[in-house]
Amino acid sequence: MKRVLVGLSGGVDSAVSAALLMQEGHEVEAAFMHNWHTDPYAHCESSQDYESACRVADHLDIPLHSIDFASEYFSEVFEPFLDALAQNLTPNPDVLCNKQVKFNHFLTYAQKAGFDYIATGHYADIHPETFELYQPVDQRKDQTYFLHQLTRAQLKHTQFPLAHLDKKQVKKLAYDLCLPNHSRAESMGICFIGANHFSSFIRQYLLDQPGDIVTLKGEVVGQHQGLHHYTIGQRKGLGIGGLAFKKTDAWYVAEKKALSNELIVVQSSTHHALYDDTIYCKDPHWIGDPPEMPLKCYARVRHGQPLTPCTLVKTDESFNVYFESPQRAIAPGQYIVFYQSKCCLGGSMILGGIKNQQQ
Repeated sequence: MKRVLVGLSGGVDSAVSAALLMQEGHEVEAAFMHNWHTDPYAHCESSQDYESACRVADHLDIPLHSIDFASEYFSEVFEPFLDALAQNLTPNPDVLCNKQVKFNHFLTYAQKAGFDYIATGHYADIHPETFELYQPVDQRKDQTYFLHQLTRAQLKHTQFPLAHLDKKQVKKLAYDLCLPNHSRAESMGICFIGANHFSSFIRQYLLDQPGDIVTLKGEVVGQHQGLHHYTIGQRKGLGIGGLAFKKTDAWYVAEKKALSNELIVVQSSTHHALYDDTIYCKDPHWIGDPPEMPLKCYARVRHGQPLTPCTLVKTDESFNVYFESPQRAIAPGQYIVFYQSKCCLGGSMILGGIKNQQQ
């Protein structure tokens, strides 16, 4: 029997995780992490999440630790998020939150309190001997993309009870166990933004810098509110519609030019300007031992994307990833994550893409 501190989010997945660990005979306690203090500009659902976590802990008859990580979250997740936006990147705060808060500060808290493990409701798996990160049974819910910055030292003291279950099984277990949140909908979006519109929230921290929306031919077709409000491949929110004189495809963001403060757009979701054959990235973080280069593997450039064959090559200044087929909407600031035989090897922040020179 081990002492396990389960991070309860208020959702179904973490609640079922706690119940499963109890069924296995572990000494289980729960913790709710307060990562964001509500302010006039952010209508976070944290209070409802906490109330849900309290009901689950009461139902399972386990203690609930209330832990305030808001200061750590602000300095180690939110401020880097803002810095990246100011550089016209597309950051991923979920990756940073897992790296800095959930599997760093939370793990440290648990170990100081005498727990052997932490556990969360993530859909992921851990090799019992090597402590490497693996994809779960439910490929559609696979969350290893968000966990790729973890270390074996962290995974050694982590449990993912949902590794061998699919979402339907988890929902059924929640119902069968009469968990008070069994019918609760999954949370979506970035926690500190909540129900707010992204642009409205960001304006409280970053000033708008309007500029031209321009086609590849140099035609000005509108005005943008500031490059940090947009990401590569974005369609909604451009405010330019289609061409007035004929019915055409929607506009998509193809490039953000910082020096000229121009947002480059193209029409058609399959326009060649939206695709890159090669990605260059920073030095990757490897969960296990660094693999030999060049590395033939699979990769994804966003959560939920199918794995794509590629080759990773080290260059003098960066790492290049060569894909067998062009990748759509590569957004600098996001992460590329590498896999071999269901093992999540690690990943790297994307610096940019390189298009086929023949196009």
